[in-house]
Amino acid sequence: MQRRITILTVFLIISFTAINAQQNKGFDLNNLDKNISPKEDFYGYAVGGWLKNNPIPDEYSRWGTFEKLDETTNNQLKVILEKVAGGKNYSTGSAEQKIGDFYSTGMDSAIIEKLGAKPLMPELAKTNVVRNTKDLISLFAEEYLYGVRVPFNLFAAVDAKKSDLMVARLWQGGTSLPDVEYYTKDDARSKEIREKFVEHIVNMFKLIGTDEETAKLNSQIILTIETRLAKASNTRLQNRDPEKTYNKMSIRQLKKISGGFDWDVYFEGLGVENPNVVVVGQPQFFEEIGKMMNDVPLNDWIVYLKWHMINNAANALSSDFVNEHFNFYGKFLNGTKALQPRWKRILQSADNEIGDLIGQIYVVEYFPPEAKERARAIVNNLVTAMGQSIRNLEWMSSETKEQALNKLSKFTVKIGYPDKWTDYSKLEIKRDTYFKNLLRTNYWASKDNLAKIGKPVDKTEWGMSPQTVNAYYSPTRNEIVFPAAILQPPFFDQNADDAINYGAMGAVIGHEITHGFDDQGRKYNANGNIKDWWTKDDNDKFQIRANKLADQYSSYAAIDTFHVDGKLTLGENIADLGGLTISFAAFRNAEQFKKNETIDGFTPAQRFFFGWAQVWANNIREEALKLRLKTDVHSPGRFRALGPLQNMPEFFEAFDVKPGDTMRNGDNKIVKIW
Repeated sequence: MQRRITILTVFLIISFTAINAQQNKGFDLNNLDKNISPKEDFYGYAVGGWLKNNPIPDEYSRWGTFEKLDETTNNQLKVILEKVAGGKNYSTGSAEQKIGDFYSTGMDSAIIEKLGAKPLMPELAKTNVVRNTKDLISLFAEEYLYGVRVPFNLFAAVDAKKSDLMVARLWQGGTSLPDVEYYTKDDARSKEIREKFVEHIVNMFKLIGTDEETAKLNSQIILTIETRLAKASNTRLQNRDPEKTYNKMSIRQLKKISGGFDWDVYFEGLGVENPNVVVVGQPQFFEEIGKMMNDVPLNDWIVYLKWHMINNAANALSSDFVNEHFNFYGKFLNGTKALQPRWKRILQSADNEIGDLIGQIYVVEYFPPEAKERARAIVNNLVTAMGQSIRNLEWMSSETKEQALNKLSKFTVKIGYPDKWTDYSKLEIKRDTYFKNLLRTNYWASKDNLAKIGKPVDKTEWGMSPQTVNAYYSPTRNEIVFPAAILQPPFFDQNADDAINYGAMGAVIGHEITHGFDDQGRKYNANGNIKDWWTKDDNDKFQIRANKLADQYSSYAAIDTFHVDGKLTLGENIADLGGLTISFAAFRNAEQFKKNETIDGFTPAQRFFFGWAQVWANNIREEALKLRLKTDVHSPGRFRALGPLQNMPEFFEAFDVKPGDTMRNGDNKIVKIW
């Protein structure tokens, strides 16, 4: 059931706390490093002690507040999964039976080691009967259903210009490296990645019994095909433009631009009736797919498909496959020193495959109904604060403000867990092998998604499981979603003072609200359709402010000569600045702020910013940081903490930050958007 928020003309004064704030202060003073001035480096000052006292565990590439809460949640889930895995009387088809059997087969390392590569061999054998392009395309479709998503992605998604309907969406894909530019750039790191990638492919083929010479030839074939796909792909920055990636076509038009690809065979292989229309993300990519079907030798395509079958299956096979996969993707690309224990890996796999089944048990154990209602009241408070902020904007016209407020009034808010759970009744899970269970779950998920093409949008659906430590805004659904797991300390602590909670969870809520009005979200209207609701003058004013913020973040050197990409991270940076701003505005109405109650010698405003900083406390390995600078639309934690503060008069006042101090942008560089 949808929940519509009505914007009030006055703030709702809702406290985060129901008990004496002194019982649990919410911020450990050991986090501080008082040798650093808050005026010069607030991140170092507020969490410098935390950074020193929290080295990165070997099994992580980054260790911070999110990862620590992930650990808490993982341990909660471990209790649930081990309990149901040990149960013997669960009825077939029940959530407990499916979860227990999935987890048990994943944890049965003795069987997995004994089988080695055998579970994969019947899948690879399917390529033996490929005699022509038609056979190949049919096999592409079949393997797509089992999770091998090549040479592109096809899925049901909300039509961004008709948001009450699901449509077939085509998106570039088919590559193995984390960014398409790694295939083409000539910098030292990109070259090293390609060299290690080729070595990795060789090692993987050898594990299925391929001789070294053939494996080396295969690696070059795969690199050549994937490089060609990468060159035809958009960059991550280009894919951030929702208008340019919305290209609606009839099937006839699709066939025209990608002539060498037999779409009739492909749709038949998926078991999908030809949709009337498709929305193509990158037309030039599918033009290239058509050309490649004509001029890439059939045997090369078979080698390419085999590679993706192996790569997709690696973590479900014996330890030699798992370790080789980790050595490249974990150790080399991210700098992670040790593989996570099996229980964590299987738990995460179960969450990916059957998250809603697990969530049904998780919320009963760890998220009572009253927590959901308390969180909803907090969100209402922040939505109201956003409404006030929009009304008070000096740079925006009344005409555009009216449209923005209308959009805000139609936000749907989802808290904790779905009102209607995903129906897994058609999914069969057995206590035979982990690999077979993954095939079943992938097949079920693929068919479940594709069946939505052409159907009305189900607005009760969630994009995350309740046990996910995250939150999101969906522009096509115009909704903000906060899973149960993120509503835990240090993001939300019912025993902490309001300052800490507003600086942490309040800012997270504000962040997701602001996404509806960032450089991407603002292009969607109240109904979730791409539609321009801005006056030209207001559009120009927004762009000037956005560009200034992008320049600010691009000036940050994260490591050596590697800088933050201010344009790639712009949406998240706008959301951070807006979220923190509106959360502080809401906090002004809390009793703690009004009474100026100090705790440990710090004012409510100062503690608000401590709450913000500790959210982004993290240590990260160099390799992971370099990779994230290239692939992550979020800025590194340090700059997520610092960037908004350098623009906020409320922060300047709280810590007496003067013009010329590092933590204060020059007057001509201060950005105020929302």
